[in-house]
Amino acid sequence: MLKSMRMASPAGTPAEGQRCGLIAIVGKPNVGKSTLLNALVGQKISITSRKAQTTRHRITGMHTQGTTQFVFVDTPGFQTRHNNALNRSLNKTVLGAVADVDLILFVVEAGMFNQADAKVLALLGKDIPTLLVANKLDQVNRRADIAPWLQEMQQRHAFAEFVPMSAKNAKDIERLLGLCEKYLPEQAWWYAQDELTDRSEKFLASETVREKLFRLTGDELPYTSTVVIDKFEEEPPARKGHKRLLKIAATIVVERDTHKAMVIGDKGERIKRIGTETRVELEKLMDAKVFIELWVKVRSGWADDEARVRSFGYQ
Repeated sequence: MLKSMRMASPAGTPAEGQRCGLIAIVGKPNVGKSTLLNALVGQKISITSRKAQTTRHRITGMHTQGTTQFVFVDTPGFQTRHNNALNRSLNKTVLGAVADVDLILFVVEAGMFNQADAKVLALLGKDIPTLLVANKLDQVNRRADIAPWLQEMQQRHAFAEFVPMSAKNAKDIERLLGLCEKYLPEQAWWYAQDELTDRSEKFLASETVREKLFRLTGDELPYTSTVVIDKFEEEPPARKGHKRLLKIAATIVVERDTHKAMVIGDKGERIKRIGTETRVELEKLMDAKVFIELWVKVRSGWADDEARVRSFGYQ
């Protein structure tokens, strides 16, 4: 069962050898940051899809191993294409995340570096150690091409370490954790040992609906579509030994009537599938019986309306 936030009371003085620190995961949109966070935590807490800008919030994930507690912060991809209220909010989240951490993981696709990567790199100061995480190494055809690329990257920034890897490779994840550990200060853990995220189940329900929405509509639906949870109620199990019951109602917000029709699908088939896939995943994630209702509403221009952006939960 996914553990939500229950912050441990720091003891003030750490146990012998105990370490704990903040690690920001940054990079351009759709470079694999959320997949990396899920792998580092060991359980899915951040949604993924092929659509750029899937992550929209600062999401904290914890992994406690031995005497070390890693506190990872997944950030939205720094957005440069559209200067609307939503993207200004997302970029503010990125800037806030990199300002006060112990270590930064700058994620790029192995062998690649473009203007979008450069704009994220320009945000990073020189005072915080930064690891270059060259992700998606499994997709590189000629590994010999990586060495000269790494030399080129060293000229761009004084990276503390270079980590060519694949977030899908368990050995690579273990190696990355080992590298991160030495940059974390000796101090008491901030969270209980079994905590995985500081986000609530209500938030994770919203994100799961949004993930299924994007995955089942592909590139047809603009990334500005969002999800608002209208009801999240927990009821005790009907009988002893049964799972708890969660009743969820959510609204999918789109900008046009054509988008609404797209989400609903022919005879309601697509929204039904979004609901089914969300329910199945949430039941596994939250160890509960889940009932979910989905609605679709049109709110034209919401992504460029700062008040509405805030009302939908963006800072």
